[in-house]
Amino acid sequence: MAEYKLKVTTGDMKYAGTIDNVSVILFGAEGQSECVKLDNYGRDFTTGNTGTYTVKTTSTLGKLLLLKVEKDRFFIFPEDEWYCSKIEVTTPEGEDIVFPCYRWISRGENVELRGGRGMKAFEEEHSLLIDHRNKELELRKNEYQWEVTDDRLPHSINFKDVSELPAEVRYSLSRSEEAQSTKRMIGLELKFKGLVGSSQKWKSFDDMKRIFWFKKTNLSEYVSEHWKEDDFFGFQFLNATNPNVISRCTKLPPNFPVTDEMVRPFLATGTTLKKEMEKGNIFICDQKIMDGIPARIDDGNPLYVTAGLCLFYVTPEGKLIPIAIQLHQQPSEQNPIFLPSDLESDWLLAKLFFKCSDAIEYQTVHHLMNTHFLAEVFAVATLRCFPTIHPLYKLLSPHLRYTLHINIVGRKTLLGPGGPLSKTSLGVEGLNELLGRFLSGMTYSSLCLPENIAARGLESIPNFYYRDDAMKLWNHINSFVRSVVEFYYTSDSIVCKDTELQEWINEIFTHGFLQNKQGGFPSRFNTVDEVVKFITMVVFRVSVQHAAVNGGQYDYNSWMPNGSLMLCKPPPSTKGQSSMQTILDALPNIGDTVNIVSTTWILSDNYTDVVPLGTYPEEHFQELALKEMIQDFQAELSYLGEEITARNAQLEVPYPYLNPAVIENSVTI
Repeated sequence: MAEYKLKVTTGDMKYAGTIDNVSVILFGAEGQSECVKLDNYGRDFTTGNTGTYTVKTTSTLGKLLLLKVEKDRFFIFPEDEWYCSKIEVTTPEGEDIVFPCYRWISRGENVELRGGRGMKAFEEEHSLLIDHRNKELELRKNEYQWEVTDDRLPHSINFKDVSELPAEVRYSLSRSEEAQSTKRMIGLELKFKGLVGSSQKWKSFDDMKRIFWFKKTNLSEYVSEHWKEDDFFGFQFLNATNPNVISRCTKLPPNFPVTDEMVRPFLATGTTLKKEMEKGNIFICDQKIMDGIPARIDDGNPLYVTAGLCLFYVTPEGKLIPIAIQLHQQPSEQNPIFLPSDLESDWLLAKLFFKCSDAIEYQTVHHLMNTHFLAEVFAVATLRCFPTIHPLYKLLSPHLRYTLHINIVGRKTLLGPGGPLSKTSLGVEGLNELLGRFLSGMTYSSLCLPENIAARGLESIPNFYYRDDAMKLWNHINSFVRSVVEFYYTSDSIVCKDTELQEWINEIFTHGFLQNKQGGFPSRFNTVDEVVKFITMVVFRVSVQHAAVNGGQYDYNSWMPNGSLMLCKPPPSTKGQSSMQTILDALPNIGDTVNIVSTTWILSDNYTDVVPLGTYPEEHFQELALKEMIQDFQAELSYLGEEITARNAQLEVPYPYLNPAVIENSVTI
């Protein structure tokens, strides 16, 4: 007689427990156990608890290979899913094996768990495990399929509604309930104030400050007070929600005829535009990607969008200020270059239109495409190509949590009828054109932060906190990823031999980057370094980069004059014809404003089941060396968090979004 001791842990999230019957079968190299019901005195499988059970067999099963879990109805009670975290087994030989589960289990599901170290396909020796591996991938590929909705865009998951998603990738019930609670609270306040659906225009800027009584942040209040200031306008292109578009300017584009005479009053005494370019103090933002995309019609009324250029100057005090704005790509008498010395309302109007286009590009390209859509590609490819025992599945899966769920919700609520992105000046058709243009010109190097910063000439621009924090995070992630990858891939030949790894990168190349060879995207891996770099990019993009573009939405974008997604009046074509009322008239009406502002609240809200970067509550890795790598990673992130907190305490406008404590491991909102 042989005895196997089992420790069965139920998750600690809401509703994780079950009253159903749970049974297990153990599979070893020399046989299998009978189906044994796990039943102790009292209630089993309660939320957050671990139960200990014994499975007896007539003889030892040899090397333990698989553990099958079955869940059956308890009397006539309705289905209640069970969240099984893990099952730890101590064999008669004294070996301790952890079988990670970390998923919801329904009645009748065939759940087979593997334990032990991460295994690549060519390392498998036992026919039972080879068969299990192949069946798992076959099931995954049937369940998670690619769908092409627009041949210009990355391919998406085939599910249309979150109710169709397997439980393992859906929101937890607590997350869903918290999100619904926030929406109800927002809706009740706006309805009480009579703001929902109102077609009235704002009568004053002060009226916009009273949209919400209970949702104010120090930064949102600061933005509403300082949005007119030039140095704050420039600061936002470095440290607000879109630090992705500004570049060093060494030569003016021929379609942006700014002269020394125009900008001399805004430069340091005795210098020239040419000299400041040579010193590296002139920067530019060019919105040419927006050029020619028509604005939509809203209830019979045209909306407006521009494709401008803005020139920035780093002052001797280290402040970045705008010194010239042209709202269209082709210069003409009807397309003047606006300057800080113009009429205040003219200059504000030019900044308003420029920030509107920036906000649309930011939300569509740098938020939706460069984090959400790419994260979805990474998630689907990982689910399809790696079995749960693969070391790279163990590494990547925590960084893909909830991504499919939020993207399906986002497509409906943001891009669906009445959604804030469908209501932008471009509308869904225009946004898809913008996304297609961007993807066709995207490069691999632009997704890799060190190369991106260098290509844009931003290595030394002062007070660029996004760069400072993000570069440190990139390096910490890279160091962690390298240690994990090199543990499993000790040579380039092993990389080439891993067929599942090669299929994974090929699916990403095909379905995410649409086989864009000119962009430098890899379609296969030949070296360990190539794998390290790509996975570093993936983890950085779905955690750090998403935090950078998502976390400050309410802070910076809830004040509509700071960057509206839609403008209702044409851009100025002459100087001296505007007033502050012109700006109010150009902004969205009350109903559209509160729709957009409500979304910024929801998208930057905090939820109780957040998993911060570097935190791995799911114990996928069993090897002691891997656990030590995770601890080292967490220590580096903790030190960086302390450093960022200390710096922010000294800043008038702090940059908190890349503190590791507030960065989520994955795209979940």
